[in-house]
Amino acid sequence: MASMEIVRFGPDDADRLSQYVEVTNAARATDSPWSHPATVKGFEGRFRYGWDGEVETPFVGLIDGVPVATGTVATSEYDNLHIAWLGLTVHPDQRRRGYGTTMLEHLVAETKAQGRTSIGTDGWDSAALRGFAARHGLTEGSVAVQRRQVLADLDWPEIERLHAESTAAASAYELIRREGRTPDDELDAMTAMTAAINDAPTDDLDIEDEVFTPERVRGYEEAQLARGDRLFRVFARHRESGELAGHSVVVVDGERPHLGAQHDTSVVGTHRGHRLGMLLKTDMNLWLRDVQPQLTEISTWNAESNDFMIGVNEAIGYRILGRELELQKVL
Repeated sequence: MASMEIVRFGPDDADRLSQYVEVTNAARATDSPWSHPATVKGFEGRFRYGWDGEVETPFVGLIDGVPVATGTVATSEYDNLHIAWLGLTVHPDQRRRGYGTTMLEHLVAETKAQGRTSIGTDGWDSAALRGFAARHGLTEGSVAVQRRQVLADLDWPEIERLHAESTAAASAYELIRREGRTPDDELDAMTAMTAAINDAPTDDLDIEDEVFTPERVRGYEEAQLARGDRLFRVFARHRESGELAGHSVVVVDGERPHLGAQHDTSVVGTHRGHRLGMLLKTDMNLWLRDVQPQLTEISTWNAESNDFMIGVNEAIGYRILGRELELQKVL
């Protein structure tokens, strides 16, 4: 095996970004052909702004200047201070040559240097991934499933029927549609509601609840918008108490506005049992049909064990694309 040079880079390094995208797209074409190609602009925004302002550190692995592997290290200062989440990809033409192991060892060293004691990573379920995990002591903690809703294939009368049914069941609530940022005077209430996502199953993963603060929620909104995307949120407010009861968020890709990504959908525990999950998601569909007519699809992720949200998603036309293993190891 030739010696691989591993280079750390940042969002202003156009050459390294292009190399990162080259490896990513080669891997997607082989491992998940339903995935849309990555773009330099997309990764530039990801590495500059992150998900909520906290950014991961990217690396590219080179053999004689040719990119063969990529890696990332992501940590949070809000919660889960013991863990680093690692990303690792090897170009399909360069696999089984030890480059994945070399990149993993480098990322683990970076993790230890940051004082973290555990790593997590993920990848599409395959015999190759399972073998790699076994060799490196990574154990399965959960399974995530990606689904996609193709809007041209939707049974819109059924969406409207489900929306009407859930509206009747949730008559104690009003829905609010909002594009963009949360007003400052509503940020505390939005933060409290956002924490409901911690009720989603995490299976056997060694992780703590996420900690949400107004600064983090604002950081999420600012990061998505700074990346050039559009942020759509539908949320439910209890009419009598004024409490925020649940929300659903979809982000429309600014570079490719026919693509949408479902972010959080969650309902506060004390407000469950009123079909709010179905109401929020069908209302989002109806809203986006009107204001984003160019949108052709929305992709989402759920833990395989999240029976409730999977039931909602399948009822409104989401179909499985792929299954991803979430792996962990204590260092």
